[in-house]
Amino acid sequence: MKPTTFHPDADAEVTEATEYYESRSAGLGSELLGEVERALNHISTNPEACQLIGRRARRKPLWRFPYNLLYAVYPDRVRIVAFAHQKRRPFYWRKRLKDTEGAGPTRP
Repeated sequence: MKPTTFHPDADAEVTEATEYYESRSAGLGSELLGEVERALNHISTNPEACQLIGRRARRKPLWRFPYNLLYAVYPDRVRIVAFAHQKRRPFYWRKRLKDTEGAGPTRP
């Protein structure tokens, strides 16, 4: 099981989406976070299992919400580079793959 780190912008995207869904319906933001945690558990346990996009990035779609966790696998960790809506701004996150040195916030 590899530790998971977040690019700061990806962490902000999760927070923003959670706040949006919570404002729409009480408890929906918590449900989104639950989906994110399940996806993170899957990624940290099986980092190579999700679809490869290009040479480095992988995509883990959420089950109930229209978002993907986009990440890269490194020898010592998994780096979440974006929490991207499935229908908006494709590939805006690619430049974040170059930021491999900073660890960013760690999630279990």
